Amino acid sequence: MLLQELPVGAIMASLAASFFVTVLSQVLAKIYKTPIIVFSVSGVIPLVPGGTAYDAMRNVVENHYDLAVQLGAKAFMISGAIAFGLVCSEVINQAIRRSRL
Repeated sequence: MLLQELPVGAIMASLAASFFVTVLSQVLAKIYKTPIIVFSVSGVIPLVPGGTAYDAMRNVVENHYDLAVQLGAKAFMISGAIAFGLVCSEVINQAIRRSRL
């Protein structure tokens, strides 16, 4: 939420937030000796652009295709940024683990 108020934009804010959530999930999973998924799912769910996707579908039904395409593309890019943040964090974590061995 802090990054969205800056001129960063929703896509980059979602990327940073998902990266942060995954790093924090990896740390907490080690501390509590539980799977990473326990922490990452609960942290990523609030980032999902459900409202934007709903607005896109509503505009399709109302025949406002130009706005629907814009909102759909934004929801798709935010979802992709979330996935990319999760993957980047995991790749960095694996690289750090392998370099220690």
